[in-house]
Amino acid sequence: MCRPRLLSLVLILLPLFAQASGFTELNRMTERGFLVGAEARLLDTGEVLGAIEPERQLSPASVSKVYLAAAALDRWGPQHRFVTRLVSDADIDDQGVLQGDLFMEGGGDPALATEDLWRLTQRLHQSGVRRISGRLVISQWRFGPVECITTDRCDARSRVANAYSAPLSSAGVNFGSWCVSVAPAATAGRPARVANCDSQASLVEVDNQVETRPDNSGTELNAERVTREGRDVMVLRGQISTNARPRDVYRASSDPAEQTAVTLLAMLAQQDIPVDGETLTSIAEPPANATRLAEVEGKPLQELLLRTMNYSNNFMADVLALGLVETPRADLALGGQAIEQFVAGIPDHGPLTLRSGSGLTTENRTSAGGITRLLESMYHRPALFPSFVASFQSPENGVMRFIRRGSPLFRHHVMIKTGTLNQPVAVRAAGGYFRTQTGRWGIFSVMVNGTSSTPWLNWTQVLDPLAEDLERMITEN
Repeated sequence: MCRPRLLSLVLILLPLFAQASGFTELNRMTERGFLVGAEARLLDTGEVLGAIEPERQLSPASVSKVYLAAAALDRWGPQHRFVTRLVSDADIDDQGVLQGDLFMEGGGDPALATEDLWRLTQRLHQSGVRRISGRLVISQWRFGPVECITTDRCDARSRVANAYSAPLSSAGVNFGSWCVSVAPAATAGRPARVANCDSQASLVEVDNQVETRPDNSGTELNAERVTREGRDVMVLRGQISTNARPRDVYRASSDPAEQTAVTLLAMLAQQDIPVDGETLTSIAEPPANATRLAEVEGKPLQELLLRTMNYSNNFMADVLALGLVETPRADLALGGQAIEQFVAGIPDHGPLTLRSGSGLTTENRTSAGGITRLLESMYHRPALFPSFVASFQSPENGVMRFIRRGSPLFRHHVMIKTGTLNQPVAVRAAGGYFRTQTGRWGIFSVMVNGTSSTPWLNWTQVLDPLAEDLERMITEN
């Protein structure tokens, strides 16, 4: 009597075993107590090559940027360029004096750099402006300052020891981070020489405690950006050898719009255009009757996405997400909702929760099956797919060294985006495309989330078994 029931149960479970067997190595993570969601499919037939609870809702960490990249391409197209302008409602007199305020209107360019500000000021000079009698106003009316909703970004307003948690603004420059170059003095025992990376002018105050040591003594630098009396200060400690090359150090600023104000003022000085009034930031839109005096276009969106995805740049990702919001004064939640609205048009995607485009927010949730459905939908959009897939990394020559692993077959046949979080639980996630040895396209996604009983997780534990599983799929199909 029991055998038919047992046989029926085995027949029901066989498809599940078959799917999990596609991730034979990765499936061992579930035996260690980790929460795992995974799926791999062929795009021509839809055949599932492997699956581990593909509809389970888990944290994707920076794989969230895959959603951001798709939504941005859908909204703007690969060749869209963000524009930054200098405008004013004042007249220019016969002496080249702008008789009023100069406004920089932040256009939400996530890769706005010092060289762009230099071009702006050069074009301002070209337009005939030789002096500004009024104020220099940095307008971040589109969004900014953006409320911090993660510990890293909130802490960065007072002190920070990294560049990835910079606060956000539509008028930010240099990814919201200061850069200083540390070089050895001519003789040992002297303080290191420290200069700004972008200007001979002092843009950020430096507390230099780096000592120059004899040749081959090694270089060890510790840097922290702190806020003292309302001003950013780069605190540098450590040592540098007399025969060492200069080292660039990046740390997030406390206020990206204020950083832009300081940097733009220095660029104006280089063009010999003094500003008589004060320099300030504003959330107000420039006057309605303001005319354009100079503008600069940023890089095409497809290039921005390459940097956003390859370097997993959180500042760029969240600025792009904020730009998707059609109303002024956007916040990260609204940016996430804009991406969710785009994903709602993907058939059978399932639930999605995004509180940021970067994945820094731990509340982001999706499923492995949802990620593969997004990847599949972009594959079938020939006008967008080349720019989309180009933003993923190849393990053979990826920017992130930790993905350069696995067999030559894996390294040459896979395009991947990874995501990492360590708090409040460990997260390692990955998704992307692969080509089989017969030239067929496949898609995959994997999310491994730790729990309170599995707090420690590294990439070796996830990427090595994933590489073995994908290599088998690539070989057998």
